[in-house]
Amino acid sequence: RGLMTTVHAMTASQPTVDGSSKKDWRGGRAASGNIIPSSTGAAKAVAKVIPDVKGKLTGMAFRVPTIDVSVVDLTCELEKEASYEEICAEVKSRSEGDMK
Repeated sequence: RGLMTTVHAMTASQPTVDGSSKKDWRGGRAASGNIIPSSTGAAKAVAKVIPDVKGKLTGMAFRVPTIDVSVVDLTCELEKEASYEEICAEVKSRSEGDMK
């Protein structure tokens, strides 16, 4: 199981002053002065690339009042214990191999 939290810079579709939003009430907040919780399709996209995680990841997003930023925080419950070094080695190995 895992939770993927993404943080993105404000987008052109967000209003610059408080107002209404067709999508949801939070989307109507002024982009330049608020951290706005939002939905994300990132967890579903990961499952398309790594089918083993399908149905095991959920996600949420935050739009933040900056021009350029993007970050992902991935918190997972693992089936077995693993050290930080082991996780880093596995990610590096996969990035150079079958997931390059």
